[in-house]
Amino acid sequence: MNTNLHVGYIVSHYPHKAFGHDGGIGTSVYTLVEKLRKSNVQVSVFVYGQKESFVIEEENVTLYSLENRKGNFFNFYFNRKKIEKFINGIIADKKIDIIEAPDWTGITAFMYFLVPLIIRFHGSDAYFCYLDNRKQKLKNFWFESLAIKGAEAFIAPTKFAGDVSKKLFKIKNKEIKTIHYGLDLKNFENETPEIFEKDLILYAGTLIRKKGVLELPEIFSKVKNDFPNAKLVLIGGDSSDIKTGSKSTWELMKTLFSKDNLKDVNYLGRIPYNEIQNYIKKANVCVFPTFAETLGMVTIESMAMKKSVVNSDIGWSKELILDKKNGFLVHPSNHDLYAERIKQILDNNVLAENIGKSAREYVEEKFDINKLVLENINFYQNILNQKK
Repeated sequence: MNTNLHVGYIVSHYPHKAFGHDGGIGTSVYTLVEKLRKSNVQVSVFVYGQKESFVIEEENVTLYSLENRKGNFFNFYFNRKKIEKFINGIIADKKIDIIEAPDWTGITAFMYFLVPLIIRFHGSDAYFCYLDNRKQKLKNFWFESLAIKGAEAFIAPTKFAGDVSKKLFKIKNKEIKTIHYGLDLKNFENETPEIFEKDLILYAGTLIRKKGVLELPEIFSKVKNDFPNAKLVLIGGDSSDIKTGSKSTWELMKTLFSKDNLKDVNYLGRIPYNEIQNYIKKANVCVFPTFAETLGMVTIESMAMKKSVVNSDIGWSKELILDKKNGFLVHPSNHDLYAERIKQILDNNVLAENIGKSAREYVEEKFDINKLVLENINFYQNILNQKK
């Protein structure tokens, strides 16, 4: 494919060896960039907030590490203007056609680019505060609103995320295109789904209240009543808790498990990405009881690896899973039903295998990056054609 297209991405993290691994936004952008690169689309990636500046040239991709400016209270403004000036220079020099940035923190507030700006709704602070029923800081909403006003159009990974963002920021007369995050499915194979560790329950993601992890102790207790050999493995970074002020959500979780049940809980912290896949393969069931998400990459990664998933039933999740067909949808606060769905899977290997098979088929249909890359390219080109 020869599109004569050059796309720029502004990100705070990027899972390249030069920056280290990153989950979430960085991974979804990286997956798209790699497929664009192989589709002969030129890509420039601007990674801001770094300790040093450097440039890496690869086939069809140039990575720019942007050093964070050190300064006074107005550091945020001068950093943004510094980023704007640098990117506009590259736009002019390298003939970038279109720029994309995330909504989180409104990084493009106060920035004006020489080409159309697309904002992708990975999940703004306003979005997560809305789902968490928390009051947002006015400064954060101001930054994000300014960034939104400067965008030509928007992409959302789920219709739900797009609709909520449209409502929060009062977006009118600008397109919000739903394009799911994609997976390079050859990297998520499980040739032996029938082989797993019996009664192993896996959670992978940050340990933070909004991900529903504080619901897991009671859910696990109800599972243990009928499956005394059940074990729970937790993978992901720890975080502070905004409600209690605790510096560690894991420490909060430990107080919610009974002493006996805690013996069968293994918190591994952050581990290498390939090791997470090994644990997904080992799991009997994967659980994601989150209250706030835009899509949930690890959910579709687990489904791609033919795992039965018990997921939150809120908004975006209904675009990932068909309840009782290729996974289960349950509200995180409904501990009885959540535990019951887990027990159904632990109790029936045939059910687990059938759901896992259907999950893989659904991911192949909806989340294959080879299909989604074309949707992204077409969207960019449509925006550019409208500007002519």
